[in-house]
Amino acid sequence: MTNLPVMRVLTVVILVALAGCGGAGFDAVVGPDQAAAETAESPTPSPDAVESPNGTLEVHFINVGQGASTLVVGPSNETMLIDSGDWSDDGEDVLSYLEERGIDRIDYLVTTHADADHIGGHAAVIEHFETEGEGVGAVYDPGITSSSQTYGDYLDAVEEHDVTLYETRAGDTIPFEGVETTVLLPPEEYVANGDRNENSIAVHLGFGASSFLLPGDTEDAGEEYLVDEYGASLNATVLQAGHHGSRSSSSDAFLDESQPRIALITSGYDSQYGHPHEEVLQRFADRGVETYWTATHGNVRMTSNGSAVTVATQRAAPTDPLELREGDAVEPGSTDDLQVRTVLDVSGGTTSPVATDGGTTPTTESATTESQTATESPSDSSGSDEGEAGALSVATIHEDAAGDEYENLNDEYVVFENTGEAALDLSGWTVRDEADHTYTFPEGVTLDVGAQVTLRTGSGTDDDADLYWGADAPVWNNGGDTVVVQDDDGATVLEEEY
Repeated sequence: MTNLPVMRVLTVVILVALAGCGGAGFDAVVGPDQAAAETAESPTPSPDAVESPNGTLEVHFINVGQGASTLVVGPSNETMLIDSGDWSDDGEDVLSYLEERGIDRIDYLVTTHADADHIGGHAAVIEHFETEGEGVGAVYDPGITSSSQTYGDYLDAVEEHDVTLYETRAGDTIPFEGVETTVLLPPEEYVANGDRNENSIAVHLGFGASSFLLPGDTEDAGEEYLVDEYGASLNATVLQAGHHGSRSSSSDAFLDESQPRIALITSGYDSQYGHPHEEVLQRFADRGVETYWTATHGNVRMTSNGSAVTVATQRAAPTDPLELREGDAVEPGSTDDLQVRTVLDVSGGTTSPVATDGGTTPTTESATTESQTATESPSDSSGSDEGEAGALSVATIHEDAAGDEYENLNDEYVVFENTGEAALDLSGWTVRDEADHTYTFPEGVTLDVGAQVTLRTGSGTDDDADLYWGADAPVWNNGGDTVVVQDDDGATVLEEEY
């Protein structure tokens, strides 16, 4: 395996001086002004992170069995792939999932740590997108190496295709367009004597009033660092349980600070390690955390419009943490369609993690907001008389924008109309196409009797007449597609083919 230079990234400067990293295969880069870097405040929330954003953020937890892989699609269709599953699969299921969704480029490939159940598909992913797709923008790695063949193949693929590789630390940011993306781990000086799990790259994603905390295989020491360094600003709508739901992660102290509303566990159904451990499930249950497990729910997609998170899974299965194992196993690679299961109202505000000694008081999400599992259906819309109902229909589909459709996205649109006899509250309802591109109606969108609203593919400021998907590529197929609308209880209320 050839030694590969790694560029250190800090928020203030691209670093240029070389120093040893302490592991085979890396030459680490350290800063010319280390003292300044060490005393710099952690990133504070940008205005865009706390206002109502355009478009949606999708976080896909891919069912890869005993491993982990997470696809993140931003409001401008930039992509981040965090890990790529186990070595035994060689990225096959991950690549199939990406191809099914039309992903032709990975802008940011994040290696949480060097274990083979997290980087098993890295070499294949890099090879595929560099030779058959639009490439890999950059790779982010914590810099603690492994002697495994899987890790060597990954670095060889990086070198062969000349992909930029950044050694990444707490406080670094990943320039994910439209999403407040902050790296929380590992610190400049590794914890736990450089243990790979404890020094996983932990990422916090902020989008409007929603947030996602993705800590890799972080365990006791890493979580202790996070609690001490960030405190209550770890607050997150969705937590990916550390280390596949191991008892060494998701501690009481960590959960008390992060206060997740939803937990997501990635592990095999019959995990040889017993994941998820009962102690963790009990801690989630004690806090009323709705829990999803890729082993029984299959692939899980969480879509945020900034004020609500819509959860879709392949299978309906228990979400009570203590009943997870009552669900049936879903094999990795299953092609079952994703179905909306619930919509969570998160309109109470958000935070981007800030070091506790930085003097910043975080604005956190309300921990008391109830999970919004259903709103009124068309048959009992708010304000309607008994027997009256709103009814949603498609008035117009304009799938072929004039000129270059990539430059004229707002001329691609769908017009919805309330043809019923009462006002229709669309808050939290979703619109999707056959390729599973999904838009969620913001809170407060109501159609009076006979009223119309136009959903435009591009970006703009929402008003009573026009809503904006926020996509940076066409959604609706010129050659035919299907408009599917589901209410916030997951029931399909409209399916229009053209």
